[in-house]
Amino acid sequence: MIILHIIKKSEWDNYKSKEFYGENYLETDGFIHCSDIHTVHNVVWMFLDVEEPLVLLCIDTDKVDAEIKWEIGGSTDYPHIYGLLNIDAVISVLPFLKDENNQFILNQEIKEYIK
Repeated sequence: MIILHIIKKSEWDNYKSKEFYGENYLETDGFIHCSDIHTVHNVVWMFLDVEEPLVLLCIDTDKVDAEIKWEIGGSTDYPHIYGLLNIDAVISVLPFLKDENNQFILNQEIKEYIK
């Protein structure tokens, strides 16, 4: 299964050549926040004020070394990674696009992961 993590492109550029990602989330929240493709639209409001480019990390759950727990957030379950994310589990990095109304939209490429 593919899960998504939204991150600033500049932040990803700092991590993509490393072995692991997410220590800042583990320190503050105890896990790395993720969404699935069908629920990512529920969390985009948290990024509306971010002016720099964002990317979607497409993470293959079968390749993640840390434990992933699906936990309730509001009325929806979200995947949380309880440990560092091994970078080799990130199978694709896509720009998080906005439409002409400044609303986030999913890339065409992400549709190949929809089951």
